[in-house]
Amino acid sequence: MENNLQHLQEEIEARLAAVTDPSELEELRVAYLGKKGHVTALLKGMKEMAEAQRKAFGAEVNQLKATTAQLIEEKSAALRQLQLQKELASMPVIDVTAPSSLEKGSYHPITLVQRQCEAVFRSMGFTVEDYSEVVTDYECFESVNIPKHHPARDMQDTYYLENGQLLKSQTSAAQNAILRKYGPALKATGTPIKAIFPGRCFRNEATDACHENTFFQMEGMMVGKDISISNLIYFMKTMLSEVFQRDIKVRLRPGFFPFVEPGFELDISCLICGGEGCPSCKHSGWLELCPCGMIHPNVLREGGVDPDEYTGFAFGLGLTRLAMMKYGIKDIRDLNSGSLKSLSQFADDE
Repeated sequence: MENNLQHLQEEIEARLAAVTDPSELEELRVAYLGKKGHVTALLKGMKEMAEAQRKAFGAEVNQLKATTAQLIEEKSAALRQLQLQKELASMPVIDVTAPSSLEKGSYHPITLVQRQCEAVFRSMGFTVEDYSEVVTDYECFESVNIPKHHPARDMQDTYYLENGQLLKSQTSAAQNAILRKYGPALKATGTPIKAIFPGRCFRNEATDACHENTFFQMEGMMVGKDISISNLIYFMKTMLSEVFQRDIKVRLRPGFFPFVEPGFELDISCLICGGEGCPSCKHSGWLELCPCGMIHPNVLREGGVDPDEYTGFAFGLGLTRLAMMKYGIKDIRDLNSGSLKSLSQFADDE
């Protein structure tokens, strides 16, 4: 019986050595280890043996079974490795040092404008912060002086999620977190809070040449001693002149926003039509670019800053509209179109 087991093992090893592909290996496995395989049949025939003989023989058969399974697994790994080597050998040789034959890509116009704005504000001492696109009702509304059932909530149609959170409808949702992050340094050393936080916003509204349901803003705020609206005008004029590389005609008009008091609309003369009127500016000659104003005392207080001691301004710069003005894009929907042919014509080399 022992000679039969030895002969069977030699037979298995010889057949394994001749296997050249996975299908042959699977046939061999079934032939020896399958339900009707040779090794399995030996175990089934043990019932006719004496008990003492059955115990010893069973141990040897189980050893043969384990050895065969291991040899099959090793052969399978070897076949996979051989197949990988064949595939690698058939691949064309690529010279990574050769010049690329692909057309050079370009950054999205909004990315370029955002980076320009960030560079300008960094040069004026502002930090650049990031913030989540999914926020709570408290972050987006209550912390910036828009309590539940406030009429101002009707000004924007918000995307609410099933878990009670929402897609950020305005970059103002980060104001409370910024105040709490830098407020302690303001109180301890008097260092003003100067931060911008660009991000993508979402509103469920009809789209047209100057409105989209997904757009980009850049929120900015400065809080400290004796901060006034004059500081806001200076920083915005400086930023716009750097981005457009020329003086830009702007105007401030009163506007209502619950998180600022007083509140303003900062408009720029439409650069697409030269102020004569077009669909992009709703034929007014002006394009609303930046809701802004002095931060409401309730917002400061909610962020842990004493409004009796400190003042500050905040603005919500429309990066999407800024890109439209800079690159002469007449329809805001082109920016989210995904058309490389359309977008690449507006992008600068960087």
